[in-house]
Amino acid sequence: MVHLFACLLSLAPLDRVHSRGELTWAGDLQGGEPFVYRDPRDPSRLEGFEVLIAEGLAKSLGVRQRFVQNDWSNLIPSLVRGDFDIAMNGIEDTEAVRAQALVTRPYFTFSEQLVVRKGAPFRTLADLSGHRVGTLASSLAHSILRSRPGMELVLYGGQEEPYRDLQLGRTDAVLLDSVIAARYGLTKPDLALADPDVARGSYVIAVRKDEADLRDALDRALTQLESSGELSRIFARYGLPAQPAPRASDAPASTPEPQARFDEGQLALFLRGAIVTLLVSLSSMALAVPLGLVLALLRLYGNRLARGAAHGYIEAFRGTPVLLQLYLLYYGLAPIVHLSALSAAILGLGLNYAAYEAEVHRAAIAAIPASQTEAAAALGMSRLQGLRLVLLPQALRTALPAMTNDLISLLKDSSLVSVITVVELTKQMTITAVDVRSWALPGITCAALYFAMSYPLARVAARLEAKLFQTESLELQGAPA
Repeated sequence: MVHLFACLLSLAPLDRVHSRGELTWAGDLQGGEPFVYRDPRDPSRLEGFEVLIAEGLAKSLGVRQRFVQNDWSNLIPSLVRGDFDIAMNGIEDTEAVRAQALVTRPYFTFSEQLVVRKGAPFRTLADLSGHRVGTLASSLAHSILRSRPGMELVLYGGQEEPYRDLQLGRTDAVLLDSVIAARYGLTKPDLALADPDVARGSYVIAVRKDEADLRDALDRALTQLESSGELSRIFARYGLPAQPAPRASDAPASTPEPQARFDEGQLALFLRGAIVTLLVSLSSMALAVPLGLVLALLRLYGNRLARGAAHGYIEAFRGTPVLLQLYLLYYGLAPIVHLSALSAAILGLGLNYAAYEAEVHRAAIAAIPASQTEAAAALGMSRLQGLRLVLLPQALRTALPAMTNDLISLLKDSSLVSVITVVELTKQMTITAVDVRSWALPGITCAALYFAMSYPLARVAARLEAKLFQTESLELQGAPA
């Protein structure tokens, strides 16, 4: 087996594909139709115009094709590390892509289209200075918007979310390519096309830098598909918008963007992301602690209905992923409760961690000897006074180390809020990694900043635990025999 694997590695890329009898290509099912998606009638099958193109390419090469699921933003890094043969999922022909991989001839040309709410006064990008504009992270539209100062960029990981936020008034416009705009934006009755041709771009297939023979074979296969009319039939089958006619000003490859570097400007963005991470984490914990205490008291001292409600809340939030809770809070409840991304992030994490804090508080209160409650009653205190003056101060001291550890966990879990457009530290790292075309230095810097924020909290937790242990030891020594 090892010998066979070594032989495959020694083959030229095209020969390797032929020897395996398989061409592996990667995309992201989250992108949905019309690119690649699961057949709604049979979820075991894949549909999409790129699926048919992959089948045509594989047939031309005399092999079968196999799809590999991969996050869209990491398609090129995964290609470079050898996870599959080619990447094909609406990959745009940009200098950033060409710096990391070889690209084939274009198989589809599109226009970048500006979509706004009906009745909005915006007609061009110039009209949107000082306004919020949404797009996909690491896309050609993202590069275009960054070159226009004065706009607030809102970045998304999926194609449906930008237009939904535009409908809800969370953004003022969306810039994406015509395939996405026609499918996800212009199908909504309250959205309209402002500028149908902001810029031009094309979809290409990415191949590793040292695999020119495979790239050339794919070029020949694409030419064959085009000359036979098969490409046009595939596009027509999926109702793709007409490809715009070439114009003299379209020369994206001849005007390369300057290479971004990891410099002071990028570091400043990381620090800003770290501040957002701290803001979200501390604010969420400030919500989680008192809410968790209320839930714990209801479970311990409430009537049957209150105990059941508190127990249901705790189990529901602990038993479902926080990522799902964020999606439901920000997108699912949007027609009813209109929250900003930052508010939804703080509320979502706070509500989730309240369930964990409730169990911390409950355990701390239950650990207090019953004699303390009896002593409070003997002094004539009511149950509320006994809780406030006797039990809760002791419980808080016991719970404090666990609460500090939960804050450290929350600090790291805050990276999940990027799914609802909050650009915190981890999201900034992924954006910078694409910009500078390297994951090593941005990743190390991101890890260092997380460590710089979490390590002091870990030391505080350790000191609190040591102090608690020392206090308990002194109390035991002073107790009567």
